[in-house]
Amino acid sequence: VQLQASGGGLVQTGGSLRLSCATSGFTLDGYAIGWFRQAPGKEREGVSCISGAGTDIWYADSTEGRFTISRDNTKNMAYLQMTSLKPEDTAVYYCAADPGFTMCLVGTPSVDTWWGRGTQVTVSS
Repeated sequence: VQLQASGGGLVQTGGSLRLSCATSGFTLDGYAIGWFRQAPGKEREGVSCISGAGTDIWYADSTEGRFTISRDNTKNMAYLQMTSLKPEDTAVYYCAADPGFTMCLVGTPSVDTWWGRGTQVTVSS
């Protein structure tokens, strides 16, 4: 099982980035995909989540309206389109896969969550 986030970088306030999550080793449509982030000195927080079929989507209050999550199960990929970026969005972003429903209900991982390597997003002011 592998998940690899990519697409991070340095962007100015108000800019956009599209993160990608490449997955392998499991059947993606059976898993919810979540995006999480962790800023230096802060706890990891949920950003967004999309259910296996893409029918249920959750966003953190801080990202709703600015971020859009999507997935393409045929390509084993998930995405996070981020717009109107703010300095407080600066963090390492991780994608995660979970077979249950909790992650997309409340934006928290479970003991069954698989994690991928993160990608750094830096938003300059």
